[in-house]
Amino acid sequence: MQSIKPVLAALTMVFIWSGWITLSRHGVHTELQPADITLLRYWTALLTVAPFALRYPWRRFRLWQHLVVGLGVGFPYTMLSFYGLKVLRAAHAGVVVNGMLPVLGAVAAWLLFRQRLAPHRYAAISLIFAANIVMTGGSIFALDRMTGIALLLAAAVCYTGHMTGIRLCGMNWQDVVVIVPVVNVAIFTPLWYLFPTGFARASLQDMAVQAVYQGVVVNVLALICVAYAIRHLGTMTVSLFMSFVPVTTALLAWLLLGEALNPWELAGIFGCSLGLLWYAREPRSRALTAKPTAGAKRE
Repeated sequence: MQSIKPVLAALTMVFIWSGWITLSRHGVHTELQPADITLLRYWTALLTVAPFALRYPWRRFRLWQHLVVGLGVGFPYTMLSFYGLKVLRAAHAGVVVNGMLPVLGAVAAWLLFRQRLAPHRYAAISLIFAANIVMTGGSIFALDRMTGIALLLAAAVCYTGHMTGIRLCGMNWQDVVVIVPVVNVAIFTPLWYLFPTGFARASLQDMAVQAVYQGVVVNVLALICVAYAIRHLGTMTVSLFMSFVPVTTALLAWLLLGEALNPWELAGIFGCSLGLLWYAREPRSRALTAKPTAGAKRE
């Protein structure tokens, strides 16, 4: 049962993140602006975890560690994602951000922890990445969408920094759910005044939906799942789980936003599924030929 819990946490994270992309795609096309949704996200999260924040031992970690983990999934990540979602479809956004995570995760694991995967797992990562690209049918590379791609690639780099930071700093989920909202409320609240806002025109329903999902479901529940899964499965494995987000996002976008699935997306879904099964073919204890640095964990 103990070994199943991290997997369940990772699966929960996948579905929450898929819902987040779909809901965010809808949110940025309401009167709410990206800065408004970001502000709602972190203030709601802060109010949710306020009792824990008041008792949190802030001296446990250094300032740079708070900033790396807090900002990696903080307002730089959300603002880049929201502006990218103004240009790209929800399914395509899932491809760019989450499809790149295994690649970026593998690079980070090698550079920081000197870890290498078994050869068939590198092949599986390549298949998953290719399948994510296939899902776009090539349309994602249209000139008018390159700005959105650049924004979402930057968001993927930010999120990789967050996941790597959790492991590098040895943080657990109790640390993450407090650090992320506090850091972002403190830094982003004054910056919000510099961005366009639609609060005066937005409906209370739109604000409530974004506040609850962004602030509680994503920024509390999902972060708990991410931190717990990384601690027990490792950054690389969690990145692989996150690469399945485009599949579930495409399905949710089809069901909730009417973004119909085309043959390219169906082929990409099949390729992602095949790649994940291929990656999981060997037991974790036999999958790595790692040369970890002192104190580093094996993926």
